[in-house]
Amino acid sequence: MLFSNKTVFITGASRGIGKAIALRLAREGANIVVAAKTTEPHPRLEGTIYTAAAEIRQTGAKALPVQLDIRYEESIQQAVNAAVDLFGGIDVLINNASAINLSPTEQTEAKRFDLLHGINIRGTFLMSKASIPHLRKATNPHILNLSPPLNMDGRWFAPHLAYTMSKYGMSMIVLGLAEELKKDGIAANALWPKTTIATAAVENLLGGDFLMQRSRTPDIVADAAFYILQKPAAACTGNFFLDEEVLINEGITDFSKYAVNPDQKLMDDLFV
Repeated sequence: MLFSNKTVFITGASRGIGKAIALRLAREGANIVVAAKTTEPHPRLEGTIYTAAAEIRQTGAKALPVQLDIRYEESIQQAVNAAVDLFGGIDVLINNASAINLSPTEQTEAKRFDLLHGINIRGTFLMSKASIPHLRKATNPHILNLSPPLNMDGRWFAPHLAYTMSKYGMSMIVLGLAEELKKDGIAANALWPKTTIATAAVENLLGGDFLMQRSRTPDIVADAAFYILQKPAAACTGNFFLDEEVLINEGITDFSKYAVNPDQKLMDDLFV
């Protein structure tokens, strides 16, 4: 198995894209650190760190559920220490945890702005910082952020300025770490979906069932991550990948299995 004995630390892994990536890599033998906030069932959000860990273990892989709010540096360090104590190191960090709010500027409260930047930028930065010493010791170390390609055209900022700033902040971390960590052979890349993905955020915040029916499943992002993380870290860094393009480069051209409803036209993602 391609990821046998590799340890993958995934933030926001209790549901959605994070869990899909966790299951995909677990089936290839990876140890998975399921790091997320949810420990108790939520009426509108499926899954907890414990249910996700149970699913991962059903594949035959090992899983460590860790409650983590990435806004807090001490909690991050405790989670990283727990992963290293159990599995001996960290080979891959996937910064998937993210907050979303699509309000225009006048409707964006200060606490919402702070939440977006606290999770998306601060959390991703601190999570990366804490993992770097352990990634240096890995054989083919990767950092993968779930963030969009950078484009300074104003049309990407105007509809939801605070959110765009925070997601682009995650992408800037990729840009900076790719260059900073080149000497250490640690890859830093970004991955983003070409279409909307059927997650709780889409269902509850963006467009309900109408948009869900016009989305792809998280499995397409998970498959793309699987291919990216196999690549040699020293040669594959500083990239802003779209899931569909990654799969096309691997010779996959039939994406019908990823459609929630093959009869509906797919919706492009916000940043595509």
